[in-house]
Amino acid sequence: MPTCDRCGATFEDEDGYLAHLDAEHADDLGAIEQRRVANRGSESGGGIPAGPAVLGGVLLFAFAILVYVLFFMGSGAGGAAPGEGAQTPGPYRSAHGHGTINVTVLGDRIDFGQDRYQLQAERFHFENRNGRVWHSHATGITLQWAMDTLGIGVTDDTVTVQGTTYRDNDSAYDVSVTVDGEPVNPTTYVLQGASEDNPQAGDHVRIVVTET
Repeated sequence: MPTCDRCGATFEDEDGYLAHLDAEHADDLGAIEQRRVANRGSESGGGIPAGPAVLGGVLLFAFAILVYVLFFMGSGAGGAAPGEGAQTPGPYRSAHGHGTINVTVLGDRIDFGQDRYQLQAERFHFENRNGRVWHSHATGITLQWAMDTLGIGVTDDTVTVQGTTYRDNDSAYDVSVTVDGEPVNPTTYVLQGASEDNPQAGDHVRIVVTET
């Protein structure tokens, strides 16, 4: 039974949930939710059949992701594209958790409350203009996979932001990736979330790049 993450309302089916999003939360919807709401009810009427439309959308989305990885996320200072080979999490709504985050690069803390970071993926995202509390909606979300959804590449010794890769083994930078104060390998570390009422009890992610 679908549940609205914003107000807690429950619905008998997905169509009712999407209708609720359109009526009550249209101004807060991210790109993915906007597409889902726009495609609601496409199986009826004289439009394009739902099967081919969905298949075409999936292929187009996969192509867009491929282009993004090859031409944007792979444009850092050498090496593989950030997050390449990252573990794929479980299905959407297979879990629900929250935690906190701080990503600071050369003294500038990234504000995940900005529109470009809000609701970018169903299984991991920020919402309601809150850039401190992350939301997870699937099992097995690694830190690397989560950051990839935001366009940020992370390994245990590199951070890639806006096409620039900062390396810990570069004498110019120090790179620190920790969870609750302990160093982790983002490619394998699975985020542990807490209830929405107490997100501070979930993992606190801290990613910091400083000049040496």
